[in-house]
Formats: sequence, C-alpha cells, structure tokens
Amino acid sequence: MIKNSPLAEAEALLDRVSLIDGHNDLPYVVWMHKEARGDVKLWDAARVHPETDTDIPRMRAGRIGTQIFTAFIPTMVPDPLRARLEVIDVMLQLEQLYPETFMPVLKPDDITIAKKAGKIGLFKAVEGLVSVDKLAHLRLFHGMGIRLVTLCHNETLPFVDSATDKPGAQPLSSFGTEIIAEMERLGLIIDLAHVSAPAQHAVLDVAKGPVIISHANARALCDHPRNAPDDVIKRIADGGGIVMPTFVPAFLQQSVYDRLKPVMDGMGKMKEGIDKPTYRQHKEAAFSLFTRDGIELICDHLEHMRNLAGSDALGIGSDFYGGPNPPGLEDASRFPHLFAALSQRGWKTGELEKLAGGNFERVWRAVYRETPAM
Repeated sequence: MIKNSPLAEAEALLDRVSLIDGHNDLPYVVWMHKEARGDVKLWDAARVHPETDTDIPRMRAGRIGTQIFTAFIPTMVPDPLRARLEVIDVMLQLEQLYPETFMPVLKPDDITIAKKAGKIGLFKAVEGLVSVDKLAHLRLFHGMGIRLVTLCHNETLPFVDSATDKPGAQPLSSFGTEIIAEMERLGLIIDLAHVSAPAQHAVLDVAKGPVIISHANARALCDHPRNAPDDVIKRIADGGGIVMPTFVPAFLQQSVYDRLKPVMDGMGKMKEGIDKPTYRQHKEAAFSLFTRDGIELICDHLEHMRNLAGSDALGIGSDFYGGPNPPGLEDASRFPHLFAALSQRGWKTGELEKLAGGNFERVWRAVYRETPAM
C-alpha cells in the first residue's frame, strides 16, 4: 500500500475538520484599497489578487473552514464610528455577494453547518475598541453579529494598555473591568492580542471564563512586546483559553524584528520622516535575514507553547493583512503545508485536529450565550 505524502495527508485532515483561522484583516484591506474603497463587488474577492494574500481561490486552496475576519480601524481615523461600520459592511458584502462561498457564523454549531455545506464560515470580530466609551457599543456590536473583540490595537486606550505604546494610569481601568464583565454577559470572546502583559494579567484576574490571544507568538523565542510571555500563556491555558500563533514576520524571528526597529516607531509603524522607498528597503533587508522557512519558525513557536501549556491551549491566527509575509507562509493557501510540517515533526492527528479548530470551538462553546441575560 502506497502511503500518501505528508501534504496530501494534511489536506485530507483539513478536508475533514474545520480549520479556523483566528485573524485576517481582509475587510480593512478592501476598505483601504485605492480603487475599491470598501466596494467588494469592485474589488472582486472571487479572483486571485497576487499583490495581496487573501481571496476566495486561495482560501479554498488553504482549506479554511471558518475565517475570523476582523473590523480593524486605525486609532487616529477622523470618524472612528463611521469607519468601523464601513469595515463591518465589507464583511456583510462578502456574505451577500458570495452566498455560495460564505456563511455567517453566529453560534458554535454554525462552524460544522458551514463545513457540511461546503462553505467558509464567516466569523465577525472587532479589533481595538477605539472611541468606545459606553457598554451600549458592545451590545450594538453583538447585535451586528460580532462574536469576538480584541480590546485594543497598537495604541493604549483610556481603559486598557497596549503592548506597543506607553502605559496609561493603570493597565486596566475600572471601565475596562466593566467591559470585560459585559463581554462575558453577551458571550463575546475576549481577545488579549495587542494588550500589554500587565493588562493581560489584569484581565485574567477578573475574567470568569476562558480568554484567547488570537494572533501572537512566544516572547521566549522572539522578544517582541506583542508576543506572549510564558507566564501569560500558562495562565490563559490554566483558564481553559488558547493562544493562536501568527505569521507576522517581526513576531517570528528576533533578527528580523531587530532589523525593522530603526524605521518603525513604538507602535510598529513607519517612523515620521522616513520615506516609503527607504522603509521598503529596510523591510526587504529584514526579510533577507530569515534563516529558515517561515513554516519552520512558526512550528518552533507552536512547539514551545505546546511544551509549556499543552496541545489544548493552541490555535492558529495568521493575521494576513495584505503582506508581505514570511517565506513559506505567503498567502491563505499555505495552511496545509504548515500542518504537513507539524505532522513530520511528530504531531499526532488528535493534536492537529485540536490545533485546526477544535480548541477554538471548545472555547467558544464555553463563552457563548444563546440569550444574554440582562
């Protein structure tokens, strides 16, 4: 009997189970596109976009079962509420224009329903609670189908500290504690990506259920402030939550991150006064420092976390944001190659199934509220 190749076996596994990718910024990419400006029909998700990393053909090739799309907006956008609604509208357009491809995912059972229907579950998230100063905003998000909220992005907000900005008066304010309680009442998944380590601990001190980090690697392997320290990983795992390693280049390898520091500010953005060609040259130089394939690097982060906290504490959160991405992790079609590499490292089928989506679904079932109590 001829044994299938590791890649063929990985594809078969992902055809059988629901691969849940914890973070993708395609809605923001479409919203920012200079021609489309948020018009999905004009952008055309059904064709391959070689200049970016995510579209329907490559999501299909990557065997994505449910995609967590996030409504990200920059902190300094002039009208944050309008901008947020426009990015959420991109997700609604994807559902409405491609009903044969995308199915709204609003409750845990929808993950399996979408898979059986041959569709990609579209799970809506919000990244960064910019301008949110009332709990009513969370209720509105929930009513619009949002099921996961990342508390902040690269900037500290009045109620919570970011990992890549100066701290505020306290890591988590009293209003921040109210936000955590309201999210748990509504059944919104609490995402601690981008949150500073002290604020992550503060959230873990008050949260009653499991929380996640949707896109971060191990700080022990790459000392970037956005990566998760070992003690945070262990606390999240002890509470039944998960950490979802990511493909972001600067989070994978220390030398790549160090090379980008001179042209990036504390929030990971191009420094003021640096022109785009210079920034691009530094980025190309940083990418030349990758010593190994990106798949091997993320496997290292996954194995570090597995050794630290167990295979029940893991997921995958690509953070595809238009690119460029590490070698081997170029676009949304590459997930089977990652699972093939893990299989070759000795990961068992059960571990791979949990990593693909079983762990995330378990967390969501623990958090989910069919009818939130007032």
